[in-house]
Amino acid sequence: MKDLKYLAAFSIPLVCFIGLQFQNYWVFATPVYAFVFIPVLELLLPIDNDNLSPTAANHKLKNKIFDWLLYLNIPVVFGLLYYNFVVVSKNNLELYELIGLMFSFGIVLGVNGINVAHELGHRQQSPERFLGKLLLLPSHYMHFYIEHNYGHHLHAATPEDPATAKYNQSVYSFWFTSSFRQYFSAWRIQLKLLRNKQQGFFSLYNDMLWYALFQISYLATVLVWFGPIALLFAFFVGIGGFILLETVNYIEHYGLIRLKKESGRYERVREIHSWNSNHVVGRIVLYELTRHSDHHYKSSKKYQILDCHDVSPQMPFGYPTSMVMALFPPVWFGIMNKRIPKEMIS
Repeated sequence: MKDLKYLAAFSIPLVCFIGLQFQNYWVFATPVYAFVFIPVLELLLPIDNDNLSPTAANHKLKNKIFDWLLYLNIPVVFGLLYYNFVVVSKNNLELYELIGLMFSFGIVLGVNGINVAHELGHRQQSPERFLGKLLLLPSHYMHFYIEHNYGHHLHAATPEDPATAKYNQSVYSFWFTSSFRQYFSAWRIQLKLLRNKQQGFFSLYNDMLWYALFQISYLATVLVWFGPIALLFAFFVGIGGFILLETVNYIEHYGLIRLKKESGRYERVREIHSWNSNHVVGRIVLYELTRHSDHHYKSSKKYQILDCHDVSPQMPFGYPTSMVMALFPPVWFGIMNKRIPKEMIS
């Protein structure tokens, strides 16, 4: 039964569904649940630093339930997306209700959409990668697959990485710098891949072109089937989804820098170049994303067997709590700056 603990990740779309059903001020239930209830729960529950034994890890790798728990997010996310479109297009909602639903489903897209897409995007099988890209579609962030896998994991914790927040950079500044730089970085990587394959811009191998086509087609379909209000909803919840992603990116590597060797090359990515958190609730709801240090140390490792490393910089709170804290830069800087190794502060 312990293997089913990750079903808790579906509590977020469940709360969003409840908000859709009851509407009124219930539309704000999801942000309250995600950023008030879960952080309080994380403060009350003990931290779990334990790692799996090699035997237990091997058993979990063979157990397909962990993969199916990821796949289940596809019908949940897209089913709830469809239901949102029906509600906003057929009901005369108040402005605050519409805003509440945008915030709520934006959180679902961030947690059960982009976060799961990130895990599937690192898989070796093409069908799993396809499902990952599909989950990125409603957040207008399909380029994340290219930039993250071919860019971020190569440049993490360096000034060249758009998704690494600089020392004393606020999360609000980071939202803009990271999102725009990642998009242009994805195009640079794509053009390089095309050159390596001796392919031109208008090629079947130009995934960035396909992503743009798919995302425009998605929004056009929403407009035709559900109308202009649903189109605005689709546009803004997508932004909400990737802002949630960028907030996670912000706390994952904030202020951590790989040092340069005498050769002028950066040292290899190690466990010290990502912030780790062992707070139980965040670990489960985010499919172990909070053990980010081990993920960067070996990106092919599946979420259910990620380890905690003692040398990794540890966050004082779980990821959900840290995301809230990041929204108040003086508080964030006051707590986190003193935890950054002095040799990393330029």
